Amino acid sequence: MGIEVKLEAFEGPLDLLLHLIEKNKIDIYDIPIAEITDQYMEYVNQMKTADLDMMSDFLLVAAQLINIKSRMLLPKEEKENGEEIDPREDLVNRLLEYKMYKYSAEILKGREDFASSFIFKEPTIPSEVAEYEEKPEISEIIGDLTLAKLHNIFNFVIKKQADKTDPIRSSFGKIKKEPISMSESVNRLQNYGKEHKYFSFREFLINQPSRLHVVVSFLAVLELMKVGALKAVQEDKDSDIVIEFVEEKIFTLEDYKDMGEE
Repeated sequence: MGIEVKLEAFEGPLDLLLHLIEKNKIDIYDIPIAEITDQYMEYVNQMKTADLDMMSDFLLVAAQLINIKSRMLLPKEEKENGEEIDPREDLVNRLLEYKMYKYSAEILKGREDFASSFIFKEPTIPSEVAEYEEKPEISEIIGDLTLAKLHNIFNFVIKKQADKTDPIRSSFGKIKKEPISMSESVNRLQNYGKEHKYFSFREFLINQPSRLHVVVSFLAVLELMKVGALKAVQEDKDSDIVIEFVEEKIFTLEDYKDMGEE
């Protein structure tokens, strides 16, 4: 009985063979080669195409099927270990490999069709996120310096301030606490940095008028170092710490309105 198939339904000879096997519900590991060859040849005889490359592919597989069919009629060949050689083995392996790739392609095509039914929104980033700058690591800010070195300088300056105080006169009357603004201290420090560009960390603190000014100025230096407006440089462990003012990193009082007032 003849079969009616359309060339467009198959992508090649292996696709046709797989179709015939599935249509006839044949075990792919035990193909009745004579029956499949007859059906395959009937299809090839009905082909009407001017595509010689496609035709040659189908004729090549047809020749292989005929060769397998003729070998099936001959006495069984055996391997060195005595196992019989099945002439269909190579064809079965090719069909299994083709079936695996075809199945994978169908899965990917299904995913493509599924994805095509969605419309994806263009990514938008809130201005707060886009303008966010990650704070530098403390190691990048102070380089080879250590907090211990900064602490030693701070203690040295505090002692200098204490030495300036007259222990007798300081006990007379009441001393009014002088309010010091952290934001104003930052602003003064920036003005000082713009004027000097490079200055000694130690000398800067020593020149402060009071211990309270030393503390606030010390915190202002650390704050500006944290945001990258100042850099601390020390050539070696015994040399003085030099503060470098970074001109492009200028901050206004408004930038420090959340610092709080001391």
